[in-house]
Amino acid sequence: MSRLTHIDENGHANMVDVSEKAVTTREAVAQSVVTMLPETLQMIVGGEHKKGDVLAVARIAGIQAAKRCSDLIPLCHPLMLSKVTVELEPRQDSNTILITATCKLAGQTGVEMEALTAASVAGLTIYDMCKAVDKGMIISDIKLLEKKGGKSGHWKVEA
Repeated sequence: MSRLTHIDENGHANMVDVSEKAVTTREAVAQSVVTMLPETLQMIVGGEHKKGDVLAVARIAGIQAAKRCSDLIPLCHPLMLSKVTVELEPRQDSNTILITATCKLAGQTGVEMEALTAASVAGLTIYDMCKAVDKGMIISDIKLLEKKGGKSGHWKVEA
């Protein structure tokens, strides 16, 4: 088992020194799922929410969250992201919205945390905008789906 990179030899938390790492293209894809009442999903899909376009606001919130990840997670490096996308797919058969966030850069450290943060905050934004009509929504299945680049190379979750 490899050692935890954010813990030094004395057991103290520290920010990893990436200055000697090669600059490579790195990409990460993460997801989350928001489950809700059928009426809530219909309101979102039909554009009937009084607060506006729920999916557009969630998309922007996810993008902004990826850009601000290092402000939220103490040992994350501030990164110059070259691409952030947040896709929101309403699924009427399961009364869910599948959120898929992709982050990309050319840099010395990965973008997994940024993708996970984007997927999480997009889900939280849906909850925030719709909690008045559906307090029982569930945000779940937050996970990394794939990462590319860096020393560890390509990794993809098993189906």
